[in-house]
Amino acid sequence: MKKVLLLILALSALILAACGSSSRASVVADLASVPPEYAGKTNPLGADAAIAGADVFITNCDACHGPQGHGDGQASAALDPAPKNLPELAKIVGDDYFFWRISTGKDGTSMVAWKGVLTDEQIWQTVAFIRTLK
Repeated sequence: MKKVLLLILALSALILAACGSSSRASVVADLASVPPEYAGKTNPLGADAAIAGADVFITNCDACHGPQGHGDGQASAALDPAPKNLPELAKIVGDDYFFWRISTGKDGTSMVAWKGVLTDEQIWQTVAFIRTLK
């Protein structure tokens, strides 16, 4: 009985580890695909842009990403794949990645393209706000 329990625990740990690294590997692969027209961009706005970015985020992002950007918004339970945890993502991606993803969305997910709906300034404000999330 103990051997079976240990085997189940070991397999569970292996599966969880594989899921976590796969998700990270997916993000790393996605990072490598930032198109040249977005690669290297940095936020031209100051830190005070986060104030305006909070309003943009609440209006357009909160429903999926949640108020703190953890991917736990009201709509998140119905989304597959789940929305990204933005504070965690912010630890490993640059401004260029956020500007690109917000602008163009991501195929195969519920992340829609905001370019044409939001101005570049509003997208940069949102990036500034995301950088404040914990």
